[in-house]
Amino acid sequence: MAEHGAEHAEPVAFGFITPGMWVALSMTAFLAIVIWKKVPGAIAGGLDAKIAAIRAQLDAAKALRAEAEALRSEYAAKIAGAEADAAAMVEHARHEAQAIIAKAEVDTTAMIARREKMATDKIAAAERAAVEELRARAAAAAAAAAGQLIAQHHGASADKALVDGAIAGLAN
Repeated sequence: MAEHGAEHAEPVAFGFITPGMWVALSMTAFLAIVIWKKVPGAIAGGLDAKIAAIRAQLDAAKALRAEAEALRSEYAAKIAGAEADAAAMVEHARHEAQAIIAKAEVDTTAMIARREKMATDKIAAAERAAVEELRARAAAAAAAAAGQLIAQHHGASADKALVDGAIAGLAN
């Protein structure tokens, strides 16, 4: 074991290169190789390519957004047009319905008038038929009554007097 108060000796190469100098020398060599191989240019080129790709994606996104806005505007206009068309269709249907109702009212009035005329004609025909039947019955009843009266009041002698009177009227 080492004593507590002992100093450590720092290793030295070639009599003057200390560990810190080795680190500095290694870093200098590394940086020289990196610069010699043009790594910073390659890194910058890669970053520039990434930036260009990102810009292209942003431009494409802007174009897509503009296209989407145009489509949205177009569809909004189509919706407004469709709403106007629907309102026009409803109004047209309302006018057609009113025209159909008006025609139905006119047709109904005409049909009622025709039916009333037909009923009036049937009633008039029935009245005429009833009057004619009543006249026929009255004539038949009168003829029957006259026949009975003649049969009751005229006998063969009364008929002879009538026949003689008619013959005498012819001779004169």
